[in-house]
Amino acid sequence: MNTKIYKKVLSLTDSLMTAAEEKNQTKFDGYYLALKQLCEDNEKSDKDHPVQWETLADFTDDLTLAITIYEQALIKAEAINSKDFRSSIGYSIGALKVELGDKVGAIEHLEKAKISCNKIVDKELKAEIHDLLEELKN
Repeated sequence: MNTKIYKKVLSLTDSLMTAAEEKNQTKFDGYYLALKQLCEDNEKSDKDHPVQWETLADFTDDLTLAITIYEQALIKAEAINSKDFRSSIGYSIGALKVELGDKVGAIEHLEKAKISCNKIVDKELKAEIHDLLEELKN
C-alpha cells in the first residue's frame, strides 16, 4: 500500500475517533467525508487499497450501507489476494449480517473468512471468526 495514503487513512481514523469521543457530529461528518473522498479519488487507481474502504465501512453508521462498503473492500482484498483483509472484512460483514437478522448471509461470509484466516497471524481474529460461526451454527 502507498505509504502516503496509509498515513492519511490513519490520521483520518484518529480524527474520527476523537470526534466520536467528543460527540462532535459536525467534525465527525467532515472527517468521514474526507475519508470517503480519499476512497473515491483512489478508486480504480494503483493507490486503491482495501484498508481505506474497510476503514470507511468501520465508521459508517448505516449497517446496510456499511455492508455495501465492506463488500467493495472485499473485492479489493480478493484482487490483491490478501488473506488478512479477506478475513477481517468477512468477519465484519458476518457480524453486521447477524445484527440485521440475516443468519444465512452471516454464516456464508464467516465460512469464507474462516477459510481465509487459516494462514494469518492474528489469533484473536481467528478465534472471533470461529466463535461467531459456532454460535450461529448451534
